This record gives sequence, C-alpha cells and structure tokens, in this order.
Amino acid sequence: MSMIAIEGLTKRFGPIVAVDGITLNVERGEVLGFLGPNGAGKSTTMRMVTGYLAPSAGSVKICGFDVEREVIEARRRIGYLPEGAPLYGDMTPEAFLDFVARARGLSGADKEKRIAAAIETVQLQSVIGRPIDTLSKGFKRRVGLAQAILHDPDVLILDEPTDGLDPNQKHQVRDLIRGMAKDKVIVISTHILEEVEAVCTRAVIIARGQVVFDGTPAELQRKSLRHNAVSLHVKLESAAAVRSELEKLEGVGRVEEEPAVNGFTILVALPQNGKAILPAVSSLVQGQALPVEEMYVERGHLNDVFRQLTTAN
Repeated sequence: MSMIAIEGLTKRFGPIVAVDGITLNVERGEVLGFLGPNGAGKSTTMRMVTGYLAPSAGSVKICGFDVEREVIEARRRIGYLPEGAPLYGDMTPEAFLDFVARARGLSGADKEKRIAAAIETVQLQSVIGRPIDTLSKGFKRRVGLAQAILHDPDVLILDEPTDGLDPNQKHQVRDLIRGMAKDKVIVISTHILEEVEAVCTRAVIIARGQVVFDGTPAELQRKSLRHNAVSLHVKLESAAAVRSELEKLEGVGRVEEEPAVNGFTILVALPQNGKAILPAVSSLVQGQALPVEEMYVERGHLNDVFRQLTTAN
C-alpha cells in the first residue's frame, strides 16, 4: 500500500483548470520534491492532498484512508506546513504548540514530551516565551515546522519549508528532513531547485496542472544539455585555436564560449546525446598540449531543464 495514492486528481475554478488529472503514488522512505513555476498548481494540489480543499474529480488516500470519506483518520497521519505558515501572532511558540498538541488529542506526559522534542528539533529555545508576532520570518517558519512534526506523522507535507531561513537554518531543516525520511513520506512543494538536489530522492515537476516529469534528481540532471559537457578554462588569446580542435572531436555536438573575465574564457564542449566525452577531450588536450588551465565535467543545469519542461507548448 502506498503511503500517498493520488488518482486522477483535478481541480477547477470555474473555467480554469488548476490541476488536471494528476496521478502519483509515494512510498515510505521517499522524499519527494514537488516542483513547478508559480501558478502551476503546486499549492492547490497540496491543499487537496491534505484535505483542506475538495477536488473537482479524482481521489487521494493517505495510508489507505480517503481524505474526503475518512477525513479524521487521514488527517491524523499528516503533518502539514502550509505556504506562509499562518500562526496566532499573540501566542508564544510554547502556547501555540500546546494548543496544537491538544487539538491533536495529545495530553499529559506524552503531550509535554512531544512539545519539548519539537522545540529542540527546530531549535526554538531562545524565543519560546516571545509573542510569535515579534519573531523573524525564519523563526516563524520554524514554529510552523514544529507544529507539523509535533504528532510524529507518517506523511509530512511541507510547502516551501526553507522560505525565509538563512543558510545555517536551511542546513538544519534539511538535516531534519533527512533524519526523518527513513520511516515517513516527506513531500516538499517548492520552486527552489536547490532543495531537490539537497534532500530529495524523487522529483515531480508540474506545469499547467499536469505532471511533466517524474524521476530521480539524477535523471532530471541527465535531461540537461550540459549533462556530461566538459568545461575548459583557457586564455582568451588561445580560445579560437582550442575551440577549433574541440569542434573536430568525435562525440562533441557543439562548443559554446562564455564571456571573458580577466583575460580568460570558458569553452564548453557539449556532447552528442549526453554521452561521456571527458576521456576524448582529455586525450586531445594532452596529446596536442593544448593551453588549458582547468577542465571539469558538468553534471547538468537543473534550471535549464526546469525551463525546458515548464515552458514547452
């Protein structure tokens, strides 16, 4: 049984189709990056998955429970950090977490234990007694994350979890996600490709309400025109000669040249069909003693792939 089973999920707002027949299954242990440009239907999909918005068609099951017909059982298994993390600003984080814990049915020693664990996990100790309205955006985000993990849910759905966090806080949240991933399903809705590379085991991209990619981050990188490309740093006066030799090399589709900086430029040898060309390029450079200062292989640019997939007609 899939932890999340989405079948033909559709949402219409009058004549506008925001989500158009999405089907996905997510298994325990997966960290799914759910990506798309603004307006693609990411947040609408997450709201339907969590039961906050009724679909126009299709179904969602959480751990086998239908989110429309078995609402309470499904929601008990979900932790949700919505976009913007709406909070009660006049409460302190401690009071807010106590309120959420009681709403979740926690009480007594178990409630106190869960609250203390959430506070420690997201490092709220320094602001625990301050009104939420007085906290920075990053701390507010951490309060939202604390309430999402408070009841140790099987399914954790995070909408832009690192929004507003500084680099150190982002690192902490990503470590937290990795640590929890083994026995949960974690879905991260984001438009930040860096999140996918950092923590996700699977990436799903939607555009115009439909899935346009479903695979691993490595498979997504392989779709880049620069996957397995070889970049060479050369002095500007040598660039034309080196480029001429690269363009003759078997397996090289074309060579691009980046703008010169401080008398150096970068030549990028793009492979045909994404095949590895480093051995051939390395042999050429060594065999002809080409004046190359530095050389490395490109893994692929996710930004390029994202644009390609989400702007196609």
